[in-house]
Amino acid sequence: MRVTLLGTGASAGVPMIGGADGSGDWGVCDPAEPRNRRTRSSIVIENTQGQRLLVDTSPDMRSQLIDCRVPGVDAVLYTHAHADHITGIDDVRILNRIANRPLEAFATARTLGELTKRFAYVFHPWQPPHFYRPVLVPHPAEPGDTIAAAGMDVRLFAQDHGRLETLGLRIGAFGYSTDVVALNDEAFAALDGIDTWVVGCFLRQGPHWTHADLPTVLGWVDRLQPRRTVLTHMSTDMDWAWLAANLPAGIEAGYDGMVLEV
Repeated sequence: MRVTLLGTGASAGVPMIGGADGSGDWGVCDPAEPRNRRTRSSIVIENTQGQRLLVDTSPDMRSQLIDCRVPGVDAVLYTHAHADHITGIDDVRILNRIANRPLEAFATARTLGELTKRFAYVFHPWQPPHFYRPVLVPHPAEPGDTIAAAGMDVRLFAQDHGRLETLGLRIGAFGYSTDVVALNDEAFAALDGIDTWVVGCFLRQGPHWTHADLPTVLGWVDRLQPRRTVLTHMSTDMDWAWLAANLPAGIEAGYDGMVLEV
């Protein structure tokens, strides 16, 4: 299995809009380190047969897929309906053209409801032969389900994101947990025995009411003991070089375009 981190930034990206001269607010991140430049969080998971599952359609999706040389995807899974995870949805129409079919979209009933409210046209039946708009076929799924998506068995579990739940996922020995502030026993059970875990880590020190900080994530890693942990959904508080120098063995900061073989 190959996992490509399309984006590893939080909702505002790194740098954020602003800065003294308008060139961006980098916080404590060094602008000279290219791995500090982060687009909004998303991944692509590719199985050994070349089928690809896209997790979330970030507002940076077009440039992410091009930069990471992803030629197409076979299905989409949405972790939740926050804007930084869904608003690239209009570029799905090009993915439709590449696949020459509507794409299956997996999400909770709540998330699909939000998507339908904001982007109703995406879920209208396809009228062949052209794709002038994105076309997704909704498939409701809930925590505890194992779904078949893009040729992979995907186990879903609930994550606490403050105001709402997000979906975490496990495929084989790989786990993905973005946009999470707390994990319950069911989530830890779903992640038990994983080899590689990509997990959201917003700040060096919290607390934050919707996102985990570094001490929290380190506690989770101590409990799960994965061989490799890669941090994502990082803010301008998370400088790549500082993390490289200070993280324990087996834990590292992700970066846009990073490829993991699991």
